[in-house]
Amino acid sequence: MNKECFDACEQLCEHPQLICLARATIPEAQAILNLAETFKILGDPTRIKILHVLTHSEMCVCDIAAAINMGQSAVSHQLRILRSARLVKYRKEGKSAWYSLDDDHVLLLMRQGLDHIKHL
Repeated sequence: MNKECFDACEQLCEHPQLICLARATIPEAQAILNLAETFKILGDPTRIKILHVLTHSEMCVCDIAAAINMGQSAVSHQLRILRSARLVKYRKEGKSAWYSLDDDHVLLLMRQGLDHIKHL
């Protein structure tokens, strides 16, 4: 069998300096949990569609629902989840709720994710 097929070292040979550097850079436990939760939220195709349409401009719930071919109630539910994760923000204007990406980090996350999958 070709050695390139193995995903593990064939013999134990740890490199203490690399291990020490790696351990020193691991984020705090709460930051890791928060990041894992964010990726879990991003793991839903409907939420990805909503975030994608919001990369172009602020939109009201009616327009988001029409753009992704879903009912307003279902979209509102997903927007609540995205808002609680601080991925989107909203403002009320009269009887309309307008949503946008929470900040440029969300836009960057979406763009980098799409760029990444284009290379698969």
